[in-house]
Amino acid sequence: GGMVAVGGLTRLTKSGLSMTEWRLQGSMFPLNEEQWNEEFQRYQKYPEFQQRKDMSLNEFKTIFWWEYGHRMLGRFIGLCFVVPFTYFSFRR
Repeated sequence: GGMVAVGGLTRLTKSGLSMTEWRLQGSMFPLNEEQWNEEFQRYQKYPEFQQRKDMSLNEFKTIFWWEYGHRMLGRFIGLCFVVPFTYFSFRR
């Protein structure tokens, strides 16, 4: 339920792929204005940006946080399955 809702909102806000790098273990979000500008410049090279060329840095931050939250929720849900599965697999 929740993951589907967050995924749907991510899609509706066109936030998907606003994070230009995918790392299974996750990645840190930009911590300062310079890092935000670097992330925004990377996003501007992607086709998704071409549909929204008038986007400001603040608008980019909004869609970035939607995508970041979506990915973190996915990792959390994954861990909720993997940890118990691993525990019960070795418990025999």
